[in-house]
Amino acid sequence: MNAPVNPQALKAGTSRRELMIGATVVGGALLVGCSPGDLLSIGAKEDFGAFGPFVKIAPDGAVTVISKHIEFGQGNHAGLAAILAEELDADWDRVKVEQAPAIAKVYANLGMGVQGTGGSSAISNSWMQLRNAGAAARAMFVEAAANKWSAPAGEITVKDSVVSHAKSGKTATFAELLPDAAKVTPPKTPTLKDPKAFTLIGSDRVKRKDSLAKSTGTAKFTQDVHMPNMLVAMVAHAPRFGATVASFDATEAKKVKGVVEVYQIPTGVAVVADNTYAAKKGREALKVTWNEDNAEKRGTDKLAADYADWAAGKGPLPEKAKWESFEAKGDLAKAGSGQVFEATYDFPYLAHATMEPMNCVAQVSGGKARLTFGSQIPTVDQLNTAKIVGMLPGAVEIETLFAGGSFGRRANFQSDYVAECVQIAKKVGKDRPVKLVWTREDDMTAGYFRPMVHHRLKIVTDKDGYPTAWTHKVVTQSIMKGSPMPSKGIDETAVEGAKGSPYLKATPNVDGQLMLTDVGAPVLWWRSVGATHTAFVMEHTIDQLAKKAGKDPVAYRLEMYKRAGADRHAAALQLAADKAGWTSPAPAGWTRGVAVHESFGSVVAQVAEVKLVDGTPKVGRVVTAIDCGTAIAKDQVAAQVEGGTCYGLSAALFGKVTLKDGAVEQTNFDTYRVLRNSEAPTVETYIVPSGNAPSGVGEPGTPVIAPAVANAILAMNGQATKSLPFVKA
Repeated sequence: MNAPVNPQALKAGTSRRELMIGATVVGGALLVGCSPGDLLSIGAKEDFGAFGPFVKIAPDGAVTVISKHIEFGQGNHAGLAAILAEELDADWDRVKVEQAPAIAKVYANLGMGVQGTGGSSAISNSWMQLRNAGAAARAMFVEAAANKWSAPAGEITVKDSVVSHAKSGKTATFAELLPDAAKVTPPKTPTLKDPKAFTLIGSDRVKRKDSLAKSTGTAKFTQDVHMPNMLVAMVAHAPRFGATVASFDATEAKKVKGVVEVYQIPTGVAVVADNTYAAKKGREALKVTWNEDNAEKRGTDKLAADYADWAAGKGPLPEKAKWESFEAKGDLAKAGSGQVFEATYDFPYLAHATMEPMNCVAQVSGGKARLTFGSQIPTVDQLNTAKIVGMLPGAVEIETLFAGGSFGRRANFQSDYVAECVQIAKKVGKDRPVKLVWTREDDMTAGYFRPMVHHRLKIVTDKDGYPTAWTHKVVTQSIMKGSPMPSKGIDETAVEGAKGSPYLKATPNVDGQLMLTDVGAPVLWWRSVGATHTAFVMEHTIDQLAKKAGKDPVAYRLEMYKRAGADRHAAALQLAADKAGWTSPAPAGWTRGVAVHESFGSVVAQVAEVKLVDGTPKVGRVVTAIDCGTAIAKDQVAAQVEGGTCYGLSAALFGKVTLKDGAVEQTNFDTYRVLRNSEAPTVETYIVPSGNAPSGVGEPGTPVIAPAVANAILAMNGQATKSLPFVKA
């Protein structure tokens, strides 16, 4: 997912409600000079040890790294721990990771301003923060040893949690020096290692710390939570977005054994029971009448036709809709009279389809609230809970657990399923735990989606086949509309990947326009956000232009990158092409396709080998080159590229959510097809050497595979792909 907040908007100020909440702490006086993190942390309990908020060292010398980022499958805990352990020179085998409490003032994502995980930013925004935390703790042990041994601090070394002084032959473990080190004042600007001296970062020793627990079933997810006297709840949601409860009859529901109570909440009707089965059966027995006066009743066929008409200039635009420029330069009228290329592309709604559907455990008593679940954006969840319960956001306690995937779904401004759980727990009261469970069908039909999108392009090329004019129109919904931090200017999430593209930089005359329309279906960032469609449009278009010019797709791109000064793109492309054997024939029966895209600060180039089996693309070998700056855990980088590639391929081949009269037609994996193990390609990952700070890894592998496959099909039979998914049935 992309960064789920606008950092500039956050830094610019907070909402009136947030200021009012903060004001109550000081008798009504506004808190001048406070950051959003400060305001939203009021009421939180801060209790850190001698080594600060990011590291704890036990009496036996074991090191615990405190992670401000959730682990929902992406493996960031290993990389985060390695950054701190490297500077601390800790024994990696005795390093573990613990989830941080929800305190935005201390644990804010430095790119967001609130505590949260997203935008492939866990490693990058923690890089210097954790290096400094580890180096400061190391300096404390060094000073303690120097004082104890009457030796110069410059002669003290640390390795694998052992402090040594070579000249005197004295050594001591962290455990032995801990009482003295804890009394040392940590330096504000500790000396960091020269990256050339790294022994852990970038090594094969950095492996996941949670593999054993997840393999043996001992890792704790929300669905594993069982508390004394706990209730389980399920919610009946409206079949159409925007509908509300007109009335309901709970008579039959209350007859189900185990059902405790039925409540109306803002989003539907909740059935509360002693167990999940009873809650589900009780919900099935409910009779709900829905008010659909303001419900979305259009189907996706109608929406797609409207999007195409608006982009083509046919018919009036929706009320209040307008075209906004996302990139403009030069003068299209002076572009010359070269060959003209025109294309349209259509992309459907997509479900996040996480392995673990949405769930949460909440306890509410009076003005107190505690949440236990996989919280992706704790600060937002605290704020939304505080509004329901009537308390300070910082006082909302959150215990963040492992989560079985997100891809953006668990991070929305409304905290939708969390707010539902809190609403129900508030009605139950008495601090009694309530676990809200969403079924797969709930998540497919009542959740959020990647927006449906339409692109329309018109490109004029010169005598050599390179663009001299590029007209680009995009029609979609806004992810940011209605958020607490609305975009100031263009909605970047809708056009990122097209805006700023090296292909547009290399084109003298550009006119990029975006039109946002309102649809009742709720939309949200989906793994790689705007790049999910812009990468396809830009990369498949470039291959078609290369074909028209009679040029090799790799050579054509390299020339465009040269003109744009996109050296990182060129290096990644060259590495992928070399490793894939681009200039040599593909294996018999297979055709190669290439694509390159930058997202979340990283550049990914992929070469995919594809063949058609009964008209369906079969992807075999995928060669990937990624420039992600300093690679903390190379094995994990490869794992994320593999996962991102398969996730992107799954959506490209099969992913499609459709609306019929406003209702979602897909309810589970029988109608929302996903990639099977037997269909997964072999993914080879090569990391471009870099001394730069780390950049994103979790998402950049997702958007590149679809255009690589489309380009292979184009090379195979000359057929361009104008819409996804590839498999239409």
